[in-house]
Amino acid sequence: MQSRPVHVTQRREGSPLSGLFDNDRTALVPLAERLRPKHIDEVIGQAHLLGEGKPLRLAFEAGKLHSMILWGPPGVGKTTLARLMAGAVDAEFQALSAVFSGVKDIREAVARAQQAREHGRATVLFVDEVHRFNKAQQDAFLPFVEQGVLTFIGATTENPSFEVNSALLSRASVYVLHALAEADLRVLLRRAQERLGATLRIDDDAISRLCGFSDGDGRRLLNLVEQLLDAAKASRVDEIGPPFVDQVLARSLQRFDKGGDAFYDQISALHKSIRGSDPDAALYWLCRMLEGGVDPHYLGRRLVRMASEDIGLADPRALEISLNACAAYDRLGSPEGELALAEAAVFLACAAKSNAVYVAYKAARKAAADHGSLPVPLHLRNAPTRLMKGLGHGKAYRYAHDEPEGYAAGEHYLPDGIDRRPGWYRPVARGLETRIAEKLARLRALDEAWLQRAEPGARSEDR
Repeated sequence: MQSRPVHVTQRREGSPLSGLFDNDRTALVPLAERLRPKHIDEVIGQAHLLGEGKPLRLAFEAGKLHSMILWGPPGVGKTTLARLMAGAVDAEFQALSAVFSGVKDIREAVARAQQAREHGRATVLFVDEVHRFNKAQQDAFLPFVEQGVLTFIGATTENPSFEVNSALLSRASVYVLHALAEADLRVLLRRAQERLGATLRIDDDAISRLCGFSDGDGRRLLNLVEQLLDAAKASRVDEIGPPFVDQVLARSLQRFDKGGDAFYDQISALHKSIRGSDPDAALYWLCRMLEGGVDPHYLGRRLVRMASEDIGLADPRALEISLNACAAYDRLGSPEGELALAEAAVFLACAAKSNAVYVAYKAARKAAADHGSLPVPLHLRNAPTRLMKGLGHGKAYRYAHDEPEGYAAGEHYLPDGIDRRPGWYRPVARGLETRIAEKLARLRALDEAWLQRAEPGARSEDR
């Protein structure tokens, strides 16, 4: 197997790692901090924001910052980007953590920003975990953002649509940061190797497992590298393979590395047990994974996915119960909250099954991609102005509430070039979808009757 060198300074023969961090004052600084990028071109990942012609790249190049929310998982560069933005315009950089800060801290930060402004310097105020601030705390930023006293940059791992006040959200652009792919993590690992300068070797399979444990989190990867090298030093190991990685890092997460087959095999077993309507098996695999140390939040997200993919409209309660289980876990934590996940898993296993929405979604998505930007039919277009009405926008649109049975029989809502009744969604004869199928059949019959009156001899599929 191809090996990659990780350089560690040797101090004496027979102890290949004895020199790791020796006589290095920077050893007390976490590796993640030592490797923090000093320039935008050193940032790993986020090409959709930092690539040529992309929004944050343009902001850097123009030297004109604006208030923003950086939304993404941990360890993907939110703090780094905020620091680099402040440096790019030679602005004062202030950082607050919403976990530890209150209104008093906000006022002090604003006062410093006002002083800097009097001396001709701008201020970037970075608020980590901004979703942890309550409404009053978030509102405290608004007047100073509007007055230009500071540029506000918030970082959050939660959906800002639900966690950030609409008033603050309306004054800030939202940028979504993605978890680092394995290729990105490998680049980061190579930088760590170069920074440490050692002779220890890590084989390629071990690197894959290390990336799997990191789960897209660059900071976590670097922390794990430090743990791994410390353990190798203590064990007098000069080459690291997958067994050593598992031994050192998998004590509480064994069999759940995202890069390994066992993790996906057990997730697959849970999913297929629920799809197969076996509540006992669903509970077993859920508990097996919880015992192994998998993040309950991850299991909650998978349950939500199963509710949408395998149950759908056969029992819409499945999605609601799964989301409620996730919320219950967030409120109660472990181990109490895990019971809510178990309840959701059992309900999903026992619920009527349908993948009709899942199949229809994929078909509609494919049609949207295949047909390109087909124009919206004139009768469906918005017509708020006299000019637009004059151009025929909204003409002949039939308001469904004014029609018999609240249904505009014979009307069509897809662009020209796509079958008017493509039949992507086909309800199954199980659960609530049985009734949905009956309703759709009734509506299609109304379409047929209307068409016969409008164009005798024609069939709906001919239109």
